[in-house]
Amino acid sequence: MSPTELAPAFFLATVAILIVCRLTSRLLQLGKQPPVVGEMLAGVLLGPSVLGALLPGVENTLFPQELRPVLYVVGQIGLVAFMFRVGWEFRVDRLRTIARSAGIVSAAGMFVPVLLGVALVVAAGERTGILHPDMSMEVSALFVGVALAVTAFPMLARIISERGLSGTRHGSLSLGSGALDDAAAWVLLAGVLSMAHRSAGLVSAAAAGAVGLVVVMAVLLRLHSHIVWLAERTAPENLLLILAGALFLVAWYADIIGLYAVFGAFSLGVVFPRSERLDKTVETVRPVGLLFVPLFFTYSGLNTDFTLLGSGSVLLFTALCVLLAVAGKFGACWLAARAAGESAPVALRVGALMNARGLMQLIALNLGLEAGIVTQAMFSALVVVALVTTTMTTPLLMWIERRHPLPDDTPLREPAPATTA
Repeated sequence: MSPTELAPAFFLATVAILIVCRLTSRLLQLGKQPPVVGEMLAGVLLGPSVLGALLPGVENTLFPQELRPVLYVVGQIGLVAFMFRVGWEFRVDRLRTIARSAGIVSAAGMFVPVLLGVALVVAAGERTGILHPDMSMEVSALFVGVALAVTAFPMLARIISERGLSGTRHGSLSLGSGALDDAAAWVLLAGVLSMAHRSAGLVSAAAAGAVGLVVVMAVLLRLHSHIVWLAERTAPENLLLILAGALFLVAWYADIIGLYAVFGAFSLGVVFPRSERLDKTVETVRPVGLLFVPLFFTYSGLNTDFTLLGSGSVLLFTALCVLLAVAGKFGACWLAARAAGESAPVALRVGALMNARGLMQLIALNLGLEAGIVTQAMFSALVVVALVTTTMTTPLLMWIERRHPLPDDTPLREPAPATTA
């Protein structure tokens, strides 16, 4: 398709995406699901699993292959804008009260799922026939482990934001743990890809790049007063252009080092200074995220095909993956939070939130599929894990809120002394 043909195709596809996302979200709200889950499932409905199976001609007309990279890029713009604002709302001063607990929860949320995923592939991989014949057992097992360890950081942020949990201790602790969790997961994923390609370059770039990102963010923190002074003397339209340039630059950097653009955007938001003029500029970014994030979810849904789940061995592997994913994330993060001194109600909420995988896992799966690490059967099985664990988050949170109410409404109280679970 030529650029002049892509433009009207993009406009039509965007209208279809926004309408389906809105309808799906409104329908799922009857079951108390947040809009973000509706947007995720809307992408699946518009893809080969539903629309492609029922009306393949309609799917091909709405989403021709040439258009999909455009949807991906525009969706990235929305996601970067959204994650920047999430980081801006997160606030650096909250890190002091949750740093220790977040580190412990993040470590447990990484180590245990990786260990369970590796054990599952080693024990059952060859029997189910889900392993890639040209890939070693070690690489396949580590990839599944990393995929189970990923937290749906963008979706976690949206769920926390939409449910009004941003100022609570469990919301802030989950965001902090999720950020650490996924940053570590992407470094590990780079290591697995390096093993698959027999090159140490990817993991080295990710680790060194992460250090560089931390250094830049630390420098920006030290320059807060200077940035505010300059902002007060800059025209609003120029300030918006500068913010957009800085945001895209840090997103570009995070992408090329292998940590994914959302972490760069979130990091910039966390350290972004506050003033009346800067706050107004940040507010102008909000509509961009609301409008274009659904395109990101839809793009991932277009690459998901549930018809590949056919054989009994694949279904058994899928069920085991779901069980181990929940045990390794919800169970491990809950126990870790209790060991870090958090109350039982807070620990349960942290476990429920950290259990969501969402489309961050789908992104990792697409990378693995492109690299030849996973088969279509393994890809489909792990997609089910992402959807099940994310969809169960809100109902599980509601059940916990009924059965285990918080003892008080203090948003960020200090944890109690360490105790066993």
